[in-house]
Amino acid sequence: MLTQSEKEKLESLARKYTSAYYRVIRAKIVLMAAHGIDNDEIGRRLNLPRQIVSKWRERFFERRFEGLEDEPRKGRPPVFSPRVVVEIKALACELPYENDIPLSRFSTNEVAREAIKRGIVAKISGATIWRWLNEDAIKPQQHRSWIFPRDPGFQEKAGRVLDLYHGIWGGQPLESDEYVICADEKSSIQARLRIHATEPPRSGECMRVEHEYERCGALSYLAAWDVKRAKVFGRCELLKQELNLLAVL
Repeated sequence: MLTQSEKEKLESLARKYTSAYYRVIRAKIVLMAAHGIDNDEIGRRLNLPRQIVSKWRERFFERRFEGLEDEPRKGRPPVFSPRVVVEIKALACELPYENDIPLSRFSTNEVAREAIKRGIVAKISGATIWRWLNEDAIKPQQHRSWIFPRDPGFQEKAGRVLDLYHGIWGGQPLESDEYVICADEKSSIQARLRIHATEPPRSGECMRVEHEYERCGALSYLAAWDVKRAKVFGRCELLKQELNLLAVL
């Protein structure tokens, strides 16, 4: 059983993005165990071997938070000082173009080459850097696209749309017979007829789709979303040029 203070501390660790990744995982293991979830299910949810889950559950049971810390390791001292590790992690979080590096983003091998070029280290491998970054869940090779609003009136315009999503217009709630519809079109969808029928999946085999096909024109998919009632309406239509072609034929 967890005390209230232990539960609050574990929940704080599990939510803390600045914590080392291994601390977050260990806190989640203990919290899930406290909710009665077995080791196999915890391992499935966190993508961990069952033995690892069992290890940290037992260590917390025996030594509480002290048991979640790493044991002192034997062997030779670390090759790289903590200062070097911090500098390389900071390098991995930089944007390449800010340093006139002709890359869109860094891979771990490129971080290694740049660290050697800057004189941070004399020699280091991309695998070592990957291990350091993985500890803090830093992934410079990944990115997510977004659009920075440049319209000075963006906030006012977006506000009207967001009000509609909440069923409000001009400061007044919408009536029961008023609708908010979001619509879009996906055009030029190829209608393909496979030469051989698709075979469904079976034991030990995935679904098989014939790679040869006949072209049967192009379609346009029209879709609309009723925001208030959470309903989707869709239909397919022949494109205008396809209709003209059919008329000629």
